[in-house]
Amino acid sequence: MRFVTTFLALACGVSVANGPLSNPPTNFIWIRFARLEFFEDGGTPLAVPPAEINVEVVRNDPAMDTIVGPNPKVYKLAEGFQFTEGPVWVPRMGALLFSDPNANTIYKYVPDGERGELSVFRRPSGYSGADIAEYTQPGSNGLTLDPQGRLTINEHGNRRVVRLEPDGRVTVLADRYEGKRLNSPNDLVYRSDGTLFFTDPPFGLPKMADDPRKELPFSGVYSLRNGELRLVSSELKGPNGIALSPDERFLYVGNWDEARKVVMRYAVNPDGTLSDGRVFFDMTRAPGEDAIDGIKVDQQGNLYVSGPGGLWVLSPGGKHLGTIITPRHVHNMAWGDEDGRTLYLAARDRLYRMRLNVPGVRPLGGRGSGEGSR
Repeated sequence: MRFVTTFLALACGVSVANGPLSNPPTNFIWIRFARLEFFEDGGTPLAVPPAEINVEVVRNDPAMDTIVGPNPKVYKLAEGFQFTEGPVWVPRMGALLFSDPNANTIYKYVPDGERGELSVFRRPSGYSGADIAEYTQPGSNGLTLDPQGRLTINEHGNRRVVRLEPDGRVTVLADRYEGKRLNSPNDLVYRSDGTLFFTDPPFGLPKMADDPRKELPFSGVYSLRNGELRLVSSELKGPNGIALSPDERFLYVGNWDEARKVVMRYAVNPDGTLSDGRVFFDMTRAPGEDAIDGIKVDQQGNLYVSGPGGLWVLSPGGKHLGTIITPRHVHNMAWGDEDGRTLYLAARDRLYRMRLNVPGVRPLGGRGSGEGSR
């Protein structure tokens, strides 16, 4: 294990003290607080020349062939992360932003030439408290763009949803419901009118559902419209991935719960409330230790769901079309590149990409010049 200490060094020969001195030298620094960060061995995350990896595509229906061609290719782009999550493509940057909540970092990946460029975009990305060592996932999770193209971030440790302004300022969009702190906002999606929907399980808290910091007695799905935060569902133990149908009539929410691995579908009302909630697809009996994580939708209305054993592709009617299985389990994904046909895959300690035949639905503020409205 290696360690890093962070402090300010002004010049050689500087004395350091952690308390007041009766007769201090002229070159001393009084440090009231210092943070010691520990990292597991494994090196620094790095981009690699896109390398083809093994991929298995289970095809349960001929419709899967229209999505994934007969000779599918998946490429590894970067590796060495603690845990990749929450990706979003940002056209004005020509780059993918994605979270490593365990490392408290947002990374930026630019596909450029033979080897992409990887850099730190924001650190800390979700928490800078003195007790950060207690957290497994203190950093950001879900990322998306609002209709104006501004980055919106779910911050686990800070237990809030924020928006990053063009000048670098941070605007807090939501951090409390009825006076009580949120759990740890996880994933999020905007409707084209600016209404924001997000999930709030306790997975970012050190002891999750049993954490004494937890103030709300439930895990919620919320909508934020015109500055008003509404609880629109509290029926799921672990609401996680979230996505809107292409016509924005339905909201899909995945449940990270080993006992109930379901994707719910809700009718979306104009005021941002939900109705007619029902189980869209049930994966509870599927083999695999993972429950349901990220969800994305393509322009034909098909769902791409991080589920047990792989990336499940479901039709708008709730039929399991097939499963994409990569060496590292995919926990979240984002449509990227100019035409929106590249699916970037956040897969544990790695980042992959895969070209598909059907373009995806991207945030309104993150679409290429040729993409139409929903």
